[in-house]
Amino acid sequence: MSGDAAEIKRLRRRIDDVTLSMVRLLGERVEISTRIGNAKQHDRLPVVDESRESDLRERVLREAASVGLSKDIAARFLSHLINESVVVESDGGSAHLAVFGRAKAMEAEGRDIIHMEVGEPDFDPPAYAGSGLLEGFRAGLTRYGLPAGDPRLRGALAEDVNGRYRAGMGVDNILVTPGARFAVFAAITTLLEPGDEIVIVEPAWPAYREAALYRDAKPHIVRTTLEDGWEPSLDEMENAITSQTRMVVLSYPSNPTGKILPRRVLDGVMEMAARHDLYVLSDEIYRDYAARGAHRSVLEYSYPRGIVTQSFSKSHAMMGFRIGYAAAPADIIKKMTSASALCLTGVAGVIQHAALRAMKHDVSANVREIRRRLDVISDMARKTGLEFVEPDGAMYVFARVPGADGMQVVEECLKRGLALAPGSGFGHYPEFIRISAGTSRVKSGMNILHDVVGGSRWKR
Repeated sequence: MSGDAAEIKRLRRRIDDVTLSMVRLLGERVEISTRIGNAKQHDRLPVVDESRESDLRERVLREAASVGLSKDIAARFLSHLINESVVVESDGGSAHLAVFGRAKAMEAEGRDIIHMEVGEPDFDPPAYAGSGLLEGFRAGLTRYGLPAGDPRLRGALAEDVNGRYRAGMGVDNILVTPGARFAVFAAITTLLEPGDEIVIVEPAWPAYREAALYRDAKPHIVRTTLEDGWEPSLDEMENAITSQTRMVVLSYPSNPTGKILPRRVLDGVMEMAARHDLYVLSDEIYRDYAARGAHRSVLEYSYPRGIVTQSFSKSHAMMGFRIGYAAAPADIIKKMTSASALCLTGVAGVIQHAALRAMKHDVSANVREIRRRLDVISDMARKTGLEFVEPDGAMYVFARVPGADGMQVVEECLKRGLALAPGSGFGHYPEFIRISAGTSRVKSGMNILHDVVGGSRWKR
């Protein structure tokens, strides 16, 4: 054996030893994370501690510099470790969907359940959608289609956003997806690499954080509060950005708070994103459920790294049709389409034709009815003693139950036939509940909540 071959063999044994040592240390780290997670759950502490993670990051980068290791490699390795800890320390699952599943099981057993836990408007889909399904079937739209979607629907969607925002979009700027959820997933998983970082403003729909963790991208959470009117601090968002940050997520009107960003804040976010060359993923599916002129779209900025996701589920009550879309610069749409081609082939042609026809439908009556229901919920919530900010839009009231545990309130309400979403499903908000205006039975539901809160004895 030559000297070089012997040296390679020796180094390979050494690298194997180092690798096995890393595995043993990783096992020890996971065991410690599990114990920390149990303690956090017991004391109702947040899983994510941004200040501690920031301190650890600085220590790791200093150590990397001292041993001649690339800071980028060190930062990405740390992000992976932190993500694993978050997964271990979390109890997993979407809390509101878990409640929804239990409520459905109770209904199957014959119980009467008032559904105020999910954002599912109880309106009928437009008649245009139903006739469009049959029309599409008769037209033979039952074959494979293009992964990005039917050019006729994409063209109509581009015209719609151009009419709303003067966005200058064309067919190549639209990707048709099975609901906005997949559009969000495709944006995060195709535009980010493992070890990249993403800024998310909470409380928020959990799918953003879950998609980032799936991609092994590190979420940085900017927490907002009831006391600040759910308005994010631009300084805190700036502080959350590192050299590995690639994307910021916005969702306004907000699920769950109903907040709409003031123009000055959205301007500040877009300026910050441009300065750091970040993608801006803006989930705007509640766009229609907003006071006229109150909502501004990211599309209005003509930002070259902006992605807007939309859906027919909320505006047109077409939840089961599973159709939404993304609007973005053509190069971004091309990347996102690769995920659609790999996973889905494409959305069914008859569904796309139904959506095309449904675009003729005037959704203003739905919007007015949701606003009326929100007014009822808000009025009864005040009388119940809940603490909340009047929603600007969307279809929810996100309320704190003073002196009570939100999950226990949800559990007690479910026993009495009312399904609500716990605030813990949207970040570390264990004292909150989310109340949906998706059902016409809001008065009956709020009466149950009033009785439960009035008799609650669960201290924080």
